[in-house]
Order: sequence, then C-alpha cells, then structure tokens
Amino acid sequence: MSDIHTPQAGDDRAPDVDVVALLMRQHGDIRNLFDEVEQSSGEERRDAFRRLVRLLAVHETAEEEVVHPFARRALPGGEGVVKDRLAEEKEAKESLAALDGTDTDDPQFLPRLRELRTAVQEHARAEERYEFSHIRRHADVTTLASMARAVKAAEAIAPTHPHPGVESAAANLALGPVAALMDRTKDAVRRAMGKG
Repeated sequence: MSDIHTPQAGDDRAPDVDVVALLMRQHGDIRNLFDEVEQSSGEERRDAFRRLVRLLAVHETAEEEVVHPFARRALPGGEGVVKDRLAEEKEAKESLAALDGTDTDDPQFLPRLRELRTAVQEHARAEERYEFSHIRRHADVTTLASMARAVKAAEAIAPTHPHPGVESAAANLALGPVAALMDRTKDAVRRAMGKG
C-alpha cells in the first residue's frame, strides 16, 4: 500500500480556526487508532498500525514546528514546559521506532503496543494540561487560527516515520528521504502563518 490514508485534523470538516481544538481532535484520532490496532488482526492490524505510525509522526512534527516555538516564547516557564514535552516525545519515538520494526503478528507486538499507548497517552495529557490550556490563554484568535493553518501545512509534508533523538522539526525532517523536505516544510509553515 503506497498511499496510506491517515486521519488529518480537519477530516471531520470542523473549521480549523483553533490550533488547540485541532490538536485535541488529533489526540482523539490517535486514541481511536490505538483501539483499532489492538482490536484487529492480520492485514487489518498491519494497515491500522501503519496509519497510527504516520499520524503520530505527523502530529509530533506539527507540534515541534508550530506549537513548541510559540510555547517557548509566550508561556511563563515555556522553555521548561517544552523541554519536558520533548523528553516525553523522545521516549515515545524510541518505543515507536522499536515497535515499527516488529511484525504485528509477533507475540510481543501487543504488549509493546500497550506500553507505547501508555507513554503516548501520558504525553498527550501533559500537553493538554501544561501546554495547550496555556496556549489558549496566551494566544488571541488570530494567532490560534494562524497556528492551526501552520499545523495543517506541516501535516501535509511531514515524515511518515519518527526519528528518535531528533526532537526538532528541522532535524526530524532533514532525516526524511528528501533533504529539501525541511525547507519545504519551513516555507509551508511560514506561508500559512503569513510570514512568507
């Protein structure tokens, strides 16, 4: 399957005028994909897992490119908040990278998937509590909408696999199959945020 469809924030046709609402919808999509992987088998499980890997990679890349820079600048203690989220992301990416090489029929797959799910859900709760809620308080509606457009732009060209140890969008994208991906992503995000 060369064209893997993963849920994209906005697939539900809700207006993307608030980056926090958009990312929260992605958190829901991620939870649903974990359910789908756990409850399926054979080729259905492999397909659901490929979609989960892609969505996690897309989601984290978008956050690294758009959300974390804003949080660093605008939130009280933002540097520490982002540092903690990046440490969580690194741990989750390492688990995901190890799991990505495991056959979905392997007896160790589901226990490892459940460990990954726990790490991802704890990370999502921390983002929602320590980053997203504060972004809503510190960003006006124009900034929230601009960030939402930038997340959508980053999603469109994000890598399909996470790269552990690379918790910055620029470095993550540079490890992608095409070196120009990094520049295209930055350009897309800048255009979406009205800076280019």
